[in-house]
Amino acid sequence: MIKSCDACQRQGKISHRDEMPQNAIQVCEIFDVWGIDFMGPFPSSRGNKYILVAVDYLSKWVKAKALPTNDARVVVKFLKSLFSRFGASRAIISDRGTHFCNDKFDKVMSKYRVTHRLSTAYHPQTSGQVEVTNRGLKRILERTVGENRASWSDKLDDALWAFRTAYKTLIGCTPYKLVYGKSCHLPVELEHKAY
Repeated sequence: MIKSCDACQRQGKISHRDEMPQNAIQVCEIFDVWGIDFMGPFPSSRGNKYILVAVDYLSKWVKAKALPTNDARVVVKFLKSLFSRFGASRAIISDRGTHFCNDKFDKVMSKYRVTHRLSTAYHPQTSGQVEVTNRGLKRILERTVGENRASWSDKLDDALWAFRTAYKTLIGCTPYKLVYGKSCHLPVELEHKAY
């Protein structure tokens, strides 16, 4: 193109100083990078006090589980179920909690060849996507649980469904549509078209 461009040819010799460095474009696919964090402790609900939340950075897909403790054992079990459902990711981003920084966690990361990235105390926004999701889930749970706060673990699946089917401006659609490739039509919408 430069050889056929008149303006470029009149410019004279182009030296190495004029060249732009060629950097590879990072290709990130869906379910490649997950953020992971704990929410809680909450009032006990069916023996559960914590919620372990994982968010895919590209699709904003959320996976969460109500748990009785926040130790390494439950994190490892959760990660194995995550990888068996969505495939091993390239990277997991977490804070520096002891449940994420230990030998059991490191063993699973090396087994599945996943990079573990840590947010620092000085820059907790590194896992910002998870923090935003935590706030959203907590807000949905507060609205659906109402007076009986001990029933939050029963309402977690409904809160996840609401979060996954809600429109996200950043991706221009719902996480459900991005993952499954189609809109989500609830049975109540089909029954009552006015909705």
